Amino acid sequence: MSAPLRNVAIIAHVDHGKTTLVDQLFRQSGTFRDNQRVEERAMDSNDLEKERGITILAKCTSVEWTPEGGEPTRINIVDTPGHADFGGEVERILSMVDGVILLVDSSEGAMPQTKFVTGKALSLGLKPIVVVNKVDRPDERIQEVLDEVFDLFVSLEATDEQLDFPVLYASGRNGYANEDPSLREGTLNPLFQKIVDHVPAPSADEDGPFKFLVTLLDRDNFLGRILTGLVFSGSVKVNEPIHAMDATGKIVETGRASKLLAFRGLERVPVDEVKAGDIVSIAGLTATTVSNTIAHPSVTEPLHAQPIDPPTLSMRFAVNDSPLAGREGTKVTSRMIRDRLEREAESNVAIKVTESEDKDSFEVAGRGELQLGVLIEQMRREGFELGISRPRVIFGEDENGKRTEPYETVVIDVDDEYSGTVVEKMALRKAELTDMRPSGGGKTRITFSAPSRGLIGYHGEFLSDTRGTGIMNRLFEKYGPYKGRIEGRVNGVLISMEAGDAVAYSLNMLEERGVLFIGSGTKLYEGMIIGENAKPDDLEVNPMKSKQLTNFRSSGKDDAIRLTPPRVMTLEQAIAYIDDDEMVEVTPQSIRLRKVHLDPHERKRNKRKVDAA
Repeated sequence: MSAPLRNVAIIAHVDHGKTTLVDQLFRQSGTFRDNQRVEERAMDSNDLEKERGITILAKCTSVEWTPEGGEPTRINIVDTPGHADFGGEVERILSMVDGVILLVDSSEGAMPQTKFVTGKALSLGLKPIVVVNKVDRPDERIQEVLDEVFDLFVSLEATDEQLDFPVLYASGRNGYANEDPSLREGTLNPLFQKIVDHVPAPSADEDGPFKFLVTLLDRDNFLGRILTGLVFSGSVKVNEPIHAMDATGKIVETGRASKLLAFRGLERVPVDEVKAGDIVSIAGLTATTVSNTIAHPSVTEPLHAQPIDPPTLSMRFAVNDSPLAGREGTKVTSRMIRDRLEREAESNVAIKVTESEDKDSFEVAGRGELQLGVLIEQMRREGFELGISRPRVIFGEDENGKRTEPYETVVIDVDDEYSGTVVEKMALRKAELTDMRPSGGGKTRITFSAPSRGLIGYHGEFLSDTRGTGIMNRLFEKYGPYKGRIEGRVNGVLISMEAGDAVAYSLNMLEERGVLFIGSGTKLYEGMIIGENAKPDDLEVNPMKSKQLTNFRSSGKDDAIRLTPPRVMTLEQAIAYIDDDEMVEVTPQSIRLRKVHLDPHERKRNKRKVDAA
């Protein structure tokens, strides 16, 4: 007889301590050996996740917990991303679990991204356990946060049973959870007990034919495709025949279950048989993908897969055609870019890829700037060179044929002194103020309903306006009426008129024209953007001009040239900064801004065309 089973997902807003809590669950369940070296945030296995401190990919793990004098229970835990841009990951995996642990910060409370994932979980009928985390914060406001969570559940139309949720007060970093908010010590045993008592066992049909829904796709150099999901009914042994069906019931492929893997802690362990109710991985199929059903050959009806919200933002990924192309990257052809993007779209259902007519560029649609920025960063690290366009929103149409556009709920926490500036700037971007209230500690929480188009490129400006103290959270809200023209970037740019290496003498002269993005010795080409103009128009400049040397001695000694450090942009900042007639050149070593048309005459011709239209 196998141990009792529970499948549970942990959902939370970005940076509310979800992955740290999973670390402690590992430690206290005996998953790690006493002398085993374990990194912090063990579930954030991806390099980008470690660097940014956020969860990007949904991941499964498993712990075994035995209460004192009781039977062991195996708990499959799914760690989910907290950011709405990675919502496609969340929507799929919620169909694998029977309960959710909602983690909320004892100070920040229920945030927009909490609302997104919680709404999906409640609509599926999952029973929540609420854990108020970081109760040891000096600015905790536990009771108000609990009231906010209850109001959130009510607004999401939770059932009476879901509203009667158990609450625990925890500190993930210090490894305790208690039913009494005043206790500041202990272990996570009360949380384990709540999972066992409150989350129902999987309601799977053990005697039926084998059925398995694919929710995550991974690749292994030796095993090929690894398909992870929930076994809905029956069981399968290694090398038994299986087939895969798409959502319409059409056979995708037939084959054998060459390898079956179950989760044990952080590792996938080969097993001989998998049974109904367990979250497992299957290898041995070559064409099966996310949302397909894998089943016994006698099964003809596929399992229902959760529908995924459509993408709202798109960018053009093009072959890098700058004069410096091919010097830093190893993957520069359109065929390589196409193969990589198709592979990404296969495993990430929130991304859609369409090829342009010229075959040299691809329209990539996704959930937001962060999601597409992460994809570009991953490709860059793999050796790709790309040209990236400004993000564009995906418009829709209502029943009367009128144009609609995506709106987002924007929640901003800002010091009181900056709230006026934020409201003014958001109004310019056609945002509507829906709520404004003091959140304690000299801060104000402001909520807007804003068109996504107006928010592109605002985040950097927002951080400058609030001296880096403001926090902005965004969540897709709806498709609403088109808001008309929204003013873009106010300043023009400084454009290099020649190719060569930047000279300190020339850059020193150009500093009075605006802010520079490059330093002395940087390789430049005609049409490359080297700085921001202090005025609204673009200005062509010569950054290679050297000092005229003569045989006349100058009166007084020359002063040493001291350049102001240039403004170096990250990938996301560069993508948000560019205008419609500009693009970002991305290589493994460099991020350069440039005009789409490098030739100045071509730029003028194109501008006349745009103005005429």
